[in-house]
Amino acid sequence: MLNYNLPRYLPSAEELPDSDDTPVDNELQELIPGLLKAILLILWADRMDWFFGVDMGIYYHPDEPAIVPDGFLSLGVERFYDEELRPSYVLWDENVVPSLVLEVVSPNYRKEYTTKLDQYAELGVLYYVIYSSRRRRKPRLEVHKLVNGRYELQAGNPVWLPEIGLGIGCDRGNYSGVTREWLYWYDEEGKRYPTPKEQIQQAEQRAQQAEQRAQLLAEQLRALGIDPDNLV
Repeated sequence: MLNYNLPRYLPSAEELPDSDDTPVDNELQELIPGLLKAILLILWADRMDWFFGVDMGIYYHPDEPAIVPDGFLSLGVERFYDEELRPSYVLWDENVVPSLVLEVVSPNYRKEYTTKLDQYAELGVLYYVIYSSRRRRKPRLEVHKLVNGRYELQAGNPVWLPEIGLGIGCDRGNYSGVTREWLYWYDEEGKRYPTPKEQIQQAEQRAQQAEQRAQLLAEQLRALGIDPDNLV
């Protein structure tokens, strides 16, 4: 777990850099965590005790640079402070280590399987998720769980995360007009939660079905000599 051996006077999030000014290497590093966040914004719309950061710095010591995962999820924190939202995630302010971090491996290897793995373990991040679309012989999605201070690779796709109450896995689908493999959230039975676009399509389909049933009922009433427009 994180050792809070920190100076007495600590800067706030507003006083710290909100970016390391390093551009992403691949568009997927924004789109994949962006999709996961978009699903949560609907799935947990009524909850105010979580935060999902995308390409946001995590500060663990004021004298050290922030760690910037592609995405991370924290539970038990305020959804937002005010209309300015968070510029960064400062551990000595939040007092909550992220439950899950996500790294999307790009053509420019960024030590996801070595240095970052050790960093997240030292911080006490429970789940470390790595996705590499270019893998051929090994699974493209790896979910590591922190057990006794060391990460253990979890089997399966999707992988159920009981402490979070979600599963995470990969499957082919369409997002932002691109059909490919994406990461999604799942329920405990392994059923994938729909994307925002899919939810809209499902709602439209239900509305069409309801209208069709209403029209069929109206036709049946007319066949019985009843005018449905005059029913009270």
